[in-house]
Amino acid sequence: MSFHGMWAELLPIGRSSASGGYRRFAWTGADGECRAWFRAQAETRGLTYEVDRNGNQWAWLGDPSEGDAVVTGSHLDSVPDGGAFDGPLGVVSSFAALDELRDRGAQFTRPLAVVNFGDEEGARFGLACVGSRLTAGQLTVEQAHRLTDGDGVTLPRAMEAAGHDPDAIGPDPERLARIGAFVELHVEQGRALDLTGDAVGIASAIWPHGRWRFDFRGEANHAGTTRLADRRDPMPSYAETVLAARREAELAGAVATFGKIAVEPNGVNAIPSLVRGWLDSRAADQKTLDTVVTGIEHAARAYAAEHGVDLDVVRESFTPVVEFDHALRDELGRILGRDTGLKVPVLGTGAGHDAGILSASVPTAMLFVRNPTGVSHSPAESAAEDDCVAGVRALADVLEGLACR
Repeated sequence: MSFHGMWAELLPIGRSSASGGYRRFAWTGADGECRAWFRAQAETRGLTYEVDRNGNQWAWLGDPSEGDAVVTGSHLDSVPDGGAFDGPLGVVSSFAALDELRDRGAQFTRPLAVVNFGDEEGARFGLACVGSRLTAGQLTVEQAHRLTDGDGVTLPRAMEAAGHDPDAIGPDPERLARIGAFVELHVEQGRALDLTGDAVGIASAIWPHGRWRFDFRGEANHAGTTRLADRRDPMPSYAETVLAARREAELAGAVATFGKIAVEPNGVNAIPSLVRGWLDSRAADQKTLDTVVTGIEHAARAYAAEHGVDLDVVRESFTPVVEFDHALRDELGRILGRDTGLKVPVLGTGAGHDAGILSASVPTAMLFVRNPTGVSHSPAESAAEDDCVAGVRALADVLEGLACR
């Protein structure tokens, strides 16, 4: 099946008719449909299909036990009302690149696999890259069992309901030891390639990033009868902290976002007792990130004290800077510039990826496909058809250079 045919099959799965965005959350019905699609693509191509202990899907060409395998792929789940390209472009392009190599008559000298990592976005359980983190041992079984969605459903219960054994999850060093290189293609989540006029680029590094939960605790009361001077309202402290985050990020050349909020008791005519906000912050280096987050927390504590509100700050997740394997990155540049003599742009990114998680265990690299608007995690996310085709061709060239020598 062609790239376009695969893309058309995936497009309606988990799409909201109201927003036009996608709601493909881990271990839900939409996720299950995506997983069934992946399995069908593997079986149609005569690939060996398997699901590992952490729910990640694999489609193998050749015998993985031989080791030194070349693996490509991405993820199929989404953020709430996300775009069509973030994740799926990498999976579809991987199958399409394999098809192109077969059309070229390529002779594989290393095992090759396409992978769909589970729960990359963390939309349901609040932690990104669960499938790859478990595999790499960066998330313990105990921590995974404590993950809970907004309805109180734990990760093990959700996995079991979807037909996967949650008692099997855990580190998978044997699997990682069989991988010689992992290359993930992804739509660019920014405009760097659009500004340079290039269809495809190579990733240099992933910025350090993390998520922090800010709990502002005040006192619930009547919105119509409580004097302003008598209130312990946590909402103003939260609102001022949001503005402080913007200021700190601008000063440091970083990014900081409060994109999720929970309010109790959440009544129109009630002063909140609790405002819980989640901060996502990223920067080009660790020192800058620390400066931004520290500045935001100091401002938040000052605002809370001013309004008689208690504040707890909890770091829920953190990923340090990820420098992709320099030798593999340089090899990608050599392969892609071999016929044209052109230098493929190398760029950093503030977005996290499974490739970043795996980089501590295996050599990893990433290819980016141009996003003309830079919009991502939104229904407006896009990539031109010609650029998607260029991405498939680039990935095929890279896989041929790595696995067909």
